[in-house]
Amino acid sequence: MGTGGADAREVTEAVKGLWGQVMGELKTVSARVREVAPPGARPGSDLDLGDGDPWGPGRFSFDPADTTPPSAPSSQSRGSKSREEGVGSPRVAPSRLEGEEPEGAEREADADPVATQANPAAPADQKKEPEPDPRTLEELLAELDGLIGLRAVKAEIHRQVALLKVEAKRKEAGLKTPAITRHLVFVGNPGTGKTTVARLVGGIYRALGLLSKGQLIEVDRSELVAGYLGQTAMKTADVVKSAVGGVLFIDEAYSLSGDQYGTEAIDTLVKEMEDKRDDLVVIVAGYPVPMEIFIAQNPGLASRFRTTIDFADYTDDELVGIFCKLAADADYDVSDDVEQHLRAMLAQVQRGPTFGNGRYSRNTLEAAIGAHAWRLREVEDPDLHALRTLEPADLSPDGTELDLAHPLVAQDGELPEHSGTTPEEDEVQPS
Repeated sequence: MGTGGADAREVTEAVKGLWGQVMGELKTVSARVREVAPPGARPGSDLDLGDGDPWGPGRFSFDPADTTPPSAPSSQSRGSKSREEGVGSPRVAPSRLEGEEPEGAEREADADPVATQANPAAPADQKKEPEPDPRTLEELLAELDGLIGLRAVKAEIHRQVALLKVEAKRKEAGLKTPAITRHLVFVGNPGTGKTTVARLVGGIYRALGLLSKGQLIEVDRSELVAGYLGQTAMKTADVVKSAVGGVLFIDEAYSLSGDQYGTEAIDTLVKEMEDKRDDLVVIVAGYPVPMEIFIAQNPGLASRFRTTIDFADYTDDELVGIFCKLAADADYDVSDDVEQHLRAMLAQVQRGPTFGNGRYSRNTLEAAIGAHAWRLREVEDPDLHALRTLEPADLSPDGTELDLAHPLVAQDGELPEHSGTTPEEDEVQPS
């Protein structure tokens, strides 16, 4: 028994000695990685150590000397691997809508295409600064008024414009102009036009002289929160700096709540909003109830976001109008029979937070265009009418008859694919 105990102690001491050697080697590796790692690299990121290095391209995922906890993953964060590893810079939303772009785009019918900015590692002279929207106030308001639906939204934007015009005239007359916050809260379900209107707000405020550029910088949690405490403040400040002169649009802003990393981002945002208040407008957006809780929980936010604009769901008539406008922009003709068929489809679709609103119209049109092409696949030389005309059958390419007595629900109980959307796919309306 005694001999066995001695043997066990010897084994334990041997294991401890080996463990000490392993930890020493890991610290040596850690120091070596820190020497060769590019600036800004952190544990878990891919490192290219060069062709001459015996390790080759590899992944360093453990630093025994670093005990700082990483940021907890958030279900609200939509950052992909590319964003985590340095490509998650804020997105600049161009002024044109998706129908005018070759790529898929963001929000209102994916109406605002979003281009990722240059990789932060690229030389500064390769970064393209957003150009101011050259349109006049009248042109921008005409685009706003031309959007389908959004009556209350349009009224509030026109009210803001009137207020700013009178402020300018009072200033010219030498009267006092009290400081009024211009930051906005947009609440509504996905696909109701929030990003498109935010882009227009940037242009309108520039045309009124409130902003110097009017660009829209669109971000979410993943582009504000860093991997470690202390880094988030710098990351958020950099994002705000890129938005100076225009509008910073924070989608699903309530995803910043709930942990110390998000709190650090919020505190930094509040400070930056104050420091840069003369040439920056911040718009936070998301679902109504979570946004109300988010604003109320922070006095700094509540005092700076005084105006809330509610984006109501589209009516059936408005969704049909969006469908027809998108089709016309794509050189397709929609008959009365097609409109009637679409209304029957809408009458059966369950409405809820994942419905998609204008996104439903775009997805339905995309499916119809595919069915139209399949229908003409064996027509050797279709005439112009056939090439342009959508038929009711194109909206139900599988030949399914509509049952107006029951909601349109897939067999597994989920909404059909074309009726759903994610919070990312917010805007779905043509200009």
